[in-house]
Formats: sequence, structure tokens, C-alpha cells
Amino acid sequence: MSIAGLQGNEMAQPRVFAHDAVAISGSATQITGTESRGCCLYVGTGGNIVVRMEGSSTDVTFNNVPNGTFMPVLVTHYISGGSGILALF
Repeated sequence: MSIAGLQGNEMAQPRVFAHDAVAISGSATQITGTESRGCCLYVGTGGNIVVRMEGSSTDVTFNNVPNGTFMPVLVTHYISGGSGILALF
């Protein structure tokens, strides 16, 4: 297999890393861009992070999230907690 063929195969695979990030603040409003699929979060300054996950209509609290954490969960709403939160798409 040539390198070009390998590169083509890799390009066809689903993305596993973010390709865009948007600063967000706590709100009961849905995060823009999560209408069909949730986003992951980067938490600059941690604490208890309250979110609504992609598959649920109720809020969930992640306790004691450390500073500088990538949260590998799909969320549609960031409700409260922490600061420096980025929505990763």
C-alpha cells in the first residue's frame, strides 16, 4: 500500500479529535451547534460541572473535575460550574 492510499483511508475514518472550539458560559440554553450531536468540553478551572448530556433531558453533576480537564462526554447544555469552559466540536 502506498502512503497516498494510507492517507486516503485515514481521511475516511471518523474524527476523534476536535476541529473547532467555542468559549461558552453556564446557561439553561442549548449550546449552539449541538442540535444533532453533542460536544465535548474542556474545563479550564474545575469544580463541580453541571451539564445535560446528549441522550438525556435531565441535568447531571460531575463532581471535583480538575483544572485543565477534557471531558469525554457528549453534552448539549453546560449549566454551571468551573470557568474557562470550551465546547469542542
